[in-house]
Amino acid sequence: MNNKLFISMAVLLLLTGCKSDERILEKLGMVQTSSYDLLENNKLKVTSCVPVIDPNSTIRRELLSAEVDSIKEARLHFSRQTDLKVVSGQLRDSLFGAKLAKAGVEDYIDTLLRDPSIALGVRVTVVEGDAGELLTKNFKPHTDTGRYITHMLEKEAAGNSIPATTFYEFSRDYNDDGIDPVTPIVKDAGNKVLIDGIALFQEDRYVTKISAEDGIIFGLFRDDLRQGEIAINLGQEDGKKVVVMFSSLLNKRKIKVHHLEDGRFKIDLSASIQGSVLEYTGKQKLNEEKDRNELEQQISEYITARARKMVQQMQQYNVDSFGIGVHVRNSLSYKEWKALNWREVYPEIEVECQTKVTIKDYGKYS
Repeated sequence: MNNKLFISMAVLLLLTGCKSDERILEKLGMVQTSSYDLLENNKLKVTSCVPVIDPNSTIRRELLSAEVDSIKEARLHFSRQTDLKVVSGQLRDSLFGAKLAKAGVEDYIDTLLRDPSIALGVRVTVVEGDAGELLTKNFKPHTDTGRYITHMLEKEAAGNSIPATTFYEFSRDYNDDGIDPVTPIVKDAGNKVLIDGIALFQEDRYVTKISAEDGIIFGLFRDDLRQGEIAINLGQEDGKKVVVMFSSLLNKRKIKVHHLEDGRFKIDLSASIQGSVLEYTGKQKLNEEKDRNELEQQISEYITARARKMVQQMQQYNVDSFGIGVHVRNSLSYKEWKALNWREVYPEIEVECQTKVTIKDYGKYS
């Protein structure tokens, strides 16, 4: 009897312990999107979007906001604003206002990474303006602005027009001394949210951006790509604008480092691109090899010119967004790299951009 009594008491104690850890779905406020803004008084404004799962409710999200000194403090304020237990395990997107991003985001991302419930795959995005105002605004026909932004970022990243930057990728590039992080930028365009380009960081500070129109070209020279499309304006022929829609891009990016005299470097930055012509408004006959080769050369020159402007912009703002420093470091010994001040050297190095374009399919053109 004593043994049975002991076992019964042990089971009861175990059940009691389990009860303190149980999670009832209807009682959880599962944050999916959060925004962070730096206020004038150096306080942090944190806004979180929690989907409402009650099918009978006409409201599809609950918004929580607090002005605090730290991200973790915001959770305590949120707890006093809702009857739900606020949890971060379903966080998908983190939106940083431009003012905060320009001041530096490393401390905030580090805080979020220390939370074991938050995944490394949470996306990082910069918002031109106030991120909290964007997240709390309603955009018809979307009932949840956070989810609307999530789906848009996923779609554009799949086409490589913006980088799919996560906590993991941002922290990896931030902690690497040969490359700087990048993130997408979104903004409020009135009746919709608009992809506004790519934010270029110097370490953890947002310092300049690439336009949305040049996003795919940025992607071609930052990494290998297996998808994407670009619309190219080749000027005019007989008063008519010549446009090429170059799609299904397959790209191989290469960086070659040349060691010159006096410790200087010359960099060859090249992209070898294959793709299909979906639209062409010029007079060349693409079923003729000569005309096709001429169009390939025109596309190459266009992409190369835009890439050169990007490199000039990056060197002007001293941001190594293409990761040239990684390849320079790999060409040196550990001692040589440590003796090199890459931030001082990078703006002065010669970078030559080259593009090779191959049209692999052009449809039916006579």
